[in-house]
Amino acid sequence: MKIEEEIKQPKFRSDYQKVAINLIFTANWLINKQQDFFKPYGITASQFNILRILRGQHPNKISGVEIKSRMLDKNSDIPRLLDRLVKKNLILKTVCPSDKRAADVIITETGLSILYQIDELLDQIESRQLKLTKEEATQLSDLLDKCRD
Repeated sequence: MKIEEEIKQPKFRSDYQKVAINLIFTANWLINKQQDFFKPYGITASQFNILRILRGQHPNKISGVEIKSRMLDKNSDIPRLLDRLVKKNLILKTVCPSDKRAADVIITETGLSILYQIDELLDQIESRQLKLTKEEATQLSDLLDKCRD
């Protein structure tokens, strides 16, 4: 459905305003779809993002500060998210030996297992939801990168 129909706004100030609104609307639409997808696994999209970051570091530990720098949502409350993942036995958090105020974080086998369960399904769902060919997805990703440069 066209953005004009989705938000019931037939006119835009410019094509740049239209694309900005369309990007925000589509990003929120995708976030809502992801939240629904992650519910059965007992995690949120932000928690998934942390697990994904930790899997990329595995088997090495990483600091909470470094996790925050890699998050998709830079406004995330990392200490709270980490504590919830610890309670779910998806990560381990230990005091950093060089800085007692900091924590070293590592993903657990349970956390890795959940990610492996999610991976295959998520790939299928994302390609169906986005309705793009691989070439179109690459082109769109390149254009979005260009917007941020």
